[in-house]
Amino acid sequence: MNTPIHDFLIKHASKKTISFHMPGHKGAAIYKRFGYDEFLESFMDCDVTEIPGADNLFQAEGIIREAQARYAALYGAKKSYLLVNGTSGGLIAAIAASVPKGKKLIMARNSHKSVFNALTLADIRPVYAYPEIIPGYGISGPVPPEQIGELLAAEPDAEAVILPSPNYYGVCSDVEKIAEITHKHGKTLIIDEAHGAHLTFFNKYGIKSLPKSAGNSGADIVVTSIHKTLASLTQSAVLNINSGKVDSYLVEDKLQCIESTSPSYILMASLDINASIIEEHGKRLFTEWAENLDFFYENAREIENLSVISGEGMDRTKLNFSLGHLGVSGGELEKELAERHGIIIELYAGNLVMCMTGIGNTRGHMVKLLHALDEIAAKNKNREGAEAGGTTHDAETPAVKRAELFEIPKNKKKVPLAEAAGLICAASIIPYPPGIPLVCPGEKLDAEAVGQIIKLREDGEKVIGVDEQGRVLAGA
Repeated sequence: MNTPIHDFLIKHASKKTISFHMPGHKGAAIYKRFGYDEFLESFMDCDVTEIPGADNLFQAEGIIREAQARYAALYGAKKSYLLVNGTSGGLIAAIAASVPKGKKLIMARNSHKSVFNALTLADIRPVYAYPEIIPGYGISGPVPPEQIGELLAAEPDAEAVILPSPNYYGVCSDVEKIAEITHKHGKTLIIDEAHGAHLTFFNKYGIKSLPKSAGNSGADIVVTSIHKTLASLTQSAVLNINSGKVDSYLVEDKLQCIESTSPSYILMASLDINASIIEEHGKRLFTEWAENLDFFYENAREIENLSVISGEGMDRTKLNFSLGHLGVSGGELEKELAERHGIIIELYAGNLVMCMTGIGNTRGHMVKLLHALDEIAAKNKNREGAEAGGTTHDAETPAVKRAELFEIPKNKKKVPLAEAAGLICAASIIPYPPGIPLVCPGEKLDAEAVGQIIKLREDGEKVIGVDEQGRVLAGA
């Protein structure tokens, strides 16, 4: 039988690799550890629709309402909504509920592609805030609160502010200060906390080595991918409303516009199980996680020539490291970890590798990662032609310059990349991961951007918005 997706998944599962990529559960072990074997064994029989007693996601009055109330309690929110098409759908709904058609949204230029999709779907005009750049690595840092204040003063008709915190690499902005500034101007603050579902619980259990969560910092709406770092299945997330600045009925209306009318009960059940695991075993699990992170960072310092990003404002559950000083690229390191050590990373960019830890990672996983890095570093210690720095090219780096916005061209066509410089982009060009547009509709495709896109493709990275012939949609 021809079942290529099934065959790939079964083959991958049989390899028993170590996951340092999303989702956060890292496999069946955590469900088995806490007694949810029956759910795993009855997977297909649990795949139902809105049968009697199953409630309705868009008119929650029974078991779904109960699950949503549990999440509101867990996150300290006024109201929580289960999401079955990821944080992406929640962000689109939150933006559409907060910004009327034709109005402006102040948004971080390194926002996820779903935020840019919301602009198109809801006819919203962007005003870009630009994050700082982390020296030596070329990845986006925090969004300065002062810049948000300047933009709000300059654009009084902007209705809301949105930014990712933490971003893909775990860099957190000062959400508390940004919330204070946003509310002073009477506007709504939406935080894309797709990569920070765990922060609330580290905060709750007194683990001070991680930044405050957005929900604990004054954000009005926080959308978080439970699946990325916690124990639910891929595509499951939660939208939390923390204030009365946005009408919850309007949010509900936008969610039913965005989400499937056939929501997966498997995904919702996994959110339910995640909530139960945290309620019953949270302190133990997050303490173990924090101790395992301490173990990694302490021992990583002993590996010669390994550079690790750390410091204030970093979500240290994201392990960002480089062997660039030995001339080992991120692509080489990814391949070596996978093929020789059975360790699968989340992403690499240039010389930088990011391993995403989750609630399902163990001390044994950390030991094996450290051993692998030590072995690779030792093997390349005397490598000829080693580069001095650990810098990276990254899809977030267009944020270093303020883009001039033009009208999206009405007369557009597919143009070979080599001929695209000087034209206006008509469809987002998005390296994935991390899913942050390199060039947005209305931005000029300059020679630098075109060169970066070509290099990304030559390096084998996926770039959404470029077809198989290497063409992009653009116009004069």
